Amino acid sequence: MPPKKNPLKLNKLQLRTLALTQVLANEPSLSEKDEATGDVKILQLPHIHGDHVHIGGFTVSARDASGFSNPAVWVALKRKDLIKDDSLGGVTLSAAGVAYDTGLNERFIEDSNH
Repeated sequence: MPPKKNPLKLNKLQLRTLALTQVLANEPSLSEKDEATGDVKILQLPHIHGDHVHIGGFTVSARDASGFSNPAVWVALKRKDLIKDDSLGGVTLSAAGVAYDTGLNERFIEDSNH
């Protein structure tokens, strides 16, 4: 039997935010991986400007990235052990968060033209 899609029952905004955080975790200039635990600290969350946000070499619509500024999304992801927050207000994607299949990683990301 194939694994269940979205076993933690994340809503659409939580899924999009997690998927974008996973993209950030794959950008060496934007993240630091703890090899011992598999956790990845996000050094800086991107800021939305206009109708989009830049994540590494990609452009993402502001609508898809709106979860970055929604505290309730981060609370839900933390409650489900997909992220950890540090004392400085940063975000660390847990090993479970890194591995979680959102099914969205390629849906809304496109190469940046600027």
